[in-house]
Amino acid sequence: MTRPLSKAVFLDRDGIINELVYYPEHGIVDSPSHPEQLRLVEGIGKSLRRLKTLNFKLILISNQPGVAKGHFSLDVFRAINRRMEAKLSKSGVKLDDKYYCLHHPMARVTRYRISCNCRKPGPGLFQRSAREHRLSLRKSVAIGDGIVDVIAGQRAGCTTILVSNVNSLLVRLMNEMEAEPDYIVPNMQQAVEIITNLEKEGRSSK
Repeated sequence: MTRPLSKAVFLDRDGIINELVYYPEHGIVDSPSHPEQLRLVEGIGKSLRRLKTLNFKLILISNQPGVAKGHFSLDVFRAINRRMEAKLSKSGVKLDDKYYCLHHPMARVTRYRISCNCRKPGPGLFQRSAREHRLSLRKSVAIGDGIVDVIAGQRAGCTTILVSNVNSLLVRLMNEMEAEPDYIVPNMQQAVEIITNLEKEGRSSK
């Protein structure tokens, strides 16, 4: 007898699991570029533990082009990843898997200069994780803080939740890119509430 497919919550990393970092010398907000900069978003441990009680696999899917752009080495990237895992572990959370796209079409490092399907908004990593973990993408949820997360989740066939404060620019971009998520919430706690309610109603997908 064939085992039924599992369901997952696909999580972006920066801005969802860990806080973004402000770089005053460049006037930008971006991913951590050093392990000591990585700090978990407040309350993320509790949110992820609650999702596990709903029998979701927790799978991280993230664009991480810092190595490709020459911002830091692959060893530093791995150290940042280890710090994230250690901090999540202290919060009682273990991710079921992690998928990173290290490519960028304009990368300074030649080996990563690739136009790929795994870089969001491409759905390649969602599809790969579905194969490797026997997942129903239709019953899964994609959570991110950017439009590329929404588009990737939609292309994969997932319910999409955007964690963001809505402003007129965001609304205009979503309309222009036809990337309106199923839900928009200001934080992960409310994203979990939506998923919980969908599960109670027997609807974890559109």
